[in-house]
Amino acid sequence: MNRVKDSSDAVTDAAGARVSATGVSYRVWAPDQAEMSVLVERDTVTRPLRLVREEHGYWSVFDATGRAGDLYRFRRSDGRLLPDVASRFQPKGVHGPSECIDATGYRWRCGSWIRPGWTGQTIYEVHLGALTAAGTYHAAIEKLDQVRDLGAEAIEIMPLADFAGDRNWGYDGVALYAPARCYGRPDELRALVDAAHDRGLAVILDVVYNHLGPAGNYLPDYSADYFRANEATPWGRAFNLDGPRSRPVRDFLIGNAAYWLDEFRFDGLRLDATHAIPDRSSPHLLEEIAAAVHLRGGFLIAEDERNHAEILRLPEGGGFGLDAVWADDFHHQIRVALTGTRDAYFAAYRGTSAELASTLAHGWTYRGQSYGPWAGRARGSPCDHLPPGAFVVCIENHDQIGNRAKGERLEHLVTPRQFRAASMLLCLSPYAPLIFMGQEWAASTPFLFFTDHGGELGSQISAGRQREFAQHGLQWSGMDLPDPEAPATFTNSKLRWEERADKMHGATLALYRECLQQRHLWLHGPTLQREHWRVDRMGEFIAIRYQTVEGERLLLATFGPKGFPAGALPKNLEPPSGQVWRVVLHSEAARFGGNADSGALDDWKIAGPGAVWLEAVEEENHHAVT
Repeated sequence: MNRVKDSSDAVTDAAGARVSATGVSYRVWAPDQAEMSVLVERDTVTRPLRLVREEHGYWSVFDATGRAGDLYRFRRSDGRLLPDVASRFQPKGVHGPSECIDATGYRWRCGSWIRPGWTGQTIYEVHLGALTAAGTYHAAIEKLDQVRDLGAEAIEIMPLADFAGDRNWGYDGVALYAPARCYGRPDELRALVDAAHDRGLAVILDVVYNHLGPAGNYLPDYSADYFRANEATPWGRAFNLDGPRSRPVRDFLIGNAAYWLDEFRFDGLRLDATHAIPDRSSPHLLEEIAAAVHLRGGFLIAEDERNHAEILRLPEGGGFGLDAVWADDFHHQIRVALTGTRDAYFAAYRGTSAELASTLAHGWTYRGQSYGPWAGRARGSPCDHLPPGAFVVCIENHDQIGNRAKGERLEHLVTPRQFRAASMLLCLSPYAPLIFMGQEWAASTPFLFFTDHGGELGSQISAGRQREFAQHGLQWSGMDLPDPEAPATFTNSKLRWEERADKMHGATLALYRECLQQRHLWLHGPTLQREHWRVDRMGEFIAIRYQTVEGERLLLATFGPKGFPAGALPKNLEPPSGQVWRVVLHSEAARFGGNADSGALDDWKIAGPGAVWLEAVEEENHHAVT
């Protein structure tokens, strides 16, 4: 574990404005410009400074009279004024001037924090704008105690790179170094990270290196070489990572990853859609980012649909070096099992107990098999050699909720008892659980897709949303389908924390708290090594048995209607000699919103769906937990 570096130790940036005690250094990459200058504004007075050409297309100048708070723009040879693409803050929006930010001005309170590295922590995913009514960095601090008390160990923040407009999921970011101004100023983000560390929470930032958003992307105005000429991702042009002049582009992205750790003390990064980062060079960009992040004691989690073990840090050595990956197969199996949906990629899953058990046993469903959505091409690679912590699983996340037409959460689509059973399986599986904000109390609010582009672009996005769902056979009228550009679409997605006081919402919260408490007590370290647990199936029942020197635990879960078996279990699930299984948690306990009595809890006589968490105890100590 590495102690968090103070921002004064930062060595991350090759470009941007750097504030020091003696002035401000400006640097920008613009290889095809004949001359470059920077216009510095303070108190309505503007000063032009000519930049000096360096090697490899960089330009720089030192302003001895510069200071934090100065506004500036770069000026090209043709006189066009541009915001800095490595700006640390855009106070007037992504099209406005950039602001000089002193990264050393914030006084960190939690000076003893040590980056924990990746150990398969329980993650709480949030969108800062929808987390609270105010939707600010400061307001988010007020919810950290609840996140800690839930039992989460890390908070994952959806992308913060500034974007056009005042509301966005964050995946349309264009100013990669500038924390989104709509949530507050950079030091307020530092205060949020600081407060999380003070509560023992690691902080993960979601970053996007596969494309930039459709409005406010000024990189091509500095150089066409930032992007590939003839290759794009589904969301926009792909970065030039392996062509001529690609080294400064790679440094721009690697430096960005390091910047968030150095200047804001993030503990790790979640890399969006790494399968859409084309790079034919060696080492791959992901390897270089991993090296920079690991040097700082941080960790990396990928979103990657390929199910390729090679992007991870492999036990036998090699691979790209990332620590974990979102393993969406688990979610897809749960969704199909509980709702029967077979639209789009869900058609590749059956949601049977056999298929779900296989996914739980290995980590991925697809490990080299033919995959229908890819026209039958093979998907995935073997993964039994990977530790369980390499897989981050969920039963809902921002994508799986927000990409539905009306932003319904899983708890809106299934019965409460189905949701309780799925929640227990999530929290007590061997894999790292991710909980989307509000899931822990079965929040009533949706999480909708929202944007704020306005004008023709905004109209195109709204119309495109209509076409997208019409193509899937969902005939929504314009009044029924929420308009992503409408302010109400955003405000309707904001959590209502007061719901936690409601009896049913509070009961679900109690379930999550107790499940995560059990996870903290038992599912860590040696217990999660693959030789200490196994997955079995008994008809419609999934069983996960943990066997360690600390004792044995058994999770039983079913989504079918038949309920748990009464009487003897199969031999492979019998407790050790002289011991019996004692119910510790039961999804249908009254305190969790169920209606099972104590006798039913003791011998598991309950109609499905449901889940139980059992511990092996000496027979004379056996008693039911209600």
